[in-house]
Amino acid sequence: MSRIGKEPVVLPDGVDFKVDGAHVTVKGPKGTLERDFSDLMSFTVEDGTVVVVPADDERETRALHGLSRALLNNMVVGCSEGFQKRLTLIGVGYRAQAQGKTLNLSLGFSHPVEYPVPEGITIETPSNTEIVVSGADKQQVGQVAAEYLGKGKSWGEGGPKLVVKRILDSLDRDTVLRDARREIRARLGLS
Repeated sequence: MSRIGKEPVVLPDGVDFKVDGAHVTVKGPKGTLERDFSDLMSFTVEDGTVVVVPADDERETRALHGLSRALLNNMVVGCSEGFQKRLTLIGVGYRAQAQGKTLNLSLGFSHPVEYPVPEGITIETPSNTEIVVSGADKQQVGQVAAEYLGKGKSWGEGGPKLVVKRILDSLDRDTVLRDARREIRARLGLS
């Protein structure tokens, strides 16, 4: 039995949980989310908590047990609190501006880039270099935020790891290898 799957999912006040066979609906102040789960899982509601119960102890069922509980918890948290990702633009002259259901990006191209905001997602720009993607569905928020990542953009709290990776990808392979060899020799005291 899964350690994660055994944990009950707490239903906060204002969150409504409905199950119809394998179809689960969670409704809260931030929105409504629906998902079809495997027929190998059943859900029981006890004292304001939901417990995911596996049908048997087979390998596939055990694998789906923790996944189902985590997905259900993300649905409950998304409908009650919501999820958000903060992005930071890094680059001279890079700007972002949210206008209704469109995000206008100036990223050094000869033309502005207009990105239509999907349904269920809210995009805010507190400053010219910050983008806040928020919504109830954790997967959709992450997907929309990932689509913005590229040249000169990074996660706000996560640091510029992805920007560094993009820069390394754009460099010549021989240049990277030469610099790496030089650094290894310097560390070993061989140069």
